Amino acid sequence: MPSGSEAGAPDKGDAKSPAATTRKPAPADEAALLRHIAAGDRQAFEALYRCYFPRLTRFLERVMRRPHTVEEVLNDTMLVVWRKADTFNAQSKVSTWIFSIAYRKALKAIKRFDDPMEPDEERVESTQPGPEGELMHRQRSALLQQQIARMSAEHRTVIELTYYHGCAYKEIAQIMGCPVDTVKTRMFHARRRLRQFLSDRRQEL
Repeated sequence: MPSGSEAGAPDKGDAKSPAATTRKPAPADEAALLRHIAAGDRQAFEALYRCYFPRLTRFLERVMRRPHTVEEVLNDTMLVVWRKADTFNAQSKVSTWIFSIAYRKALKAIKRFDDPMEPDEERVESTQPGPEGELMHRQRSALLQQQIARMSAEHRTVIELTYYHGCAYKEIAQIMGCPVDTVKTRMFHARRRLRQFLSDRRQEL
């Protein structure tokens, strides 16, 4: 996290470690935290940072596919939160505001870095019994992740926010700064591509 010497941002130290994570605050609590952050409350910022670190890490990993740049973009995102907390519009959710900042930062980073995207090697926990079922589940999940990784950042973002963060299309549109119909169109094409991919590899799965 940016040091306290940079624009007055607090030093997070070990705030990103799993042991330092806290429960997810209710939306009203998050809005209250932002009000305290706007007043320069570093403890409030630390609490919000700990809450959003795992969520933003996953989101940025999936959207960017560049693990070595995730921490930089996450910290840039939270630095904006620290500096711009007083500009938050309470008509939207805090999570929508923060994820929209992260999304814009991610797109800029993707354009800035020319290095190839790295494959997702995340371990997927199986819910199927027995070693054979687990192996099949892992293989299917790995193939799906490889296909999602080949999509554009916009399509990956729609899938990630819908299926892994439970966002509605209206909220996704706010995060991505586009009309709801655009979100629906991107989801339609992403789903169609995944369905075709699974159909073509039915024998492998």
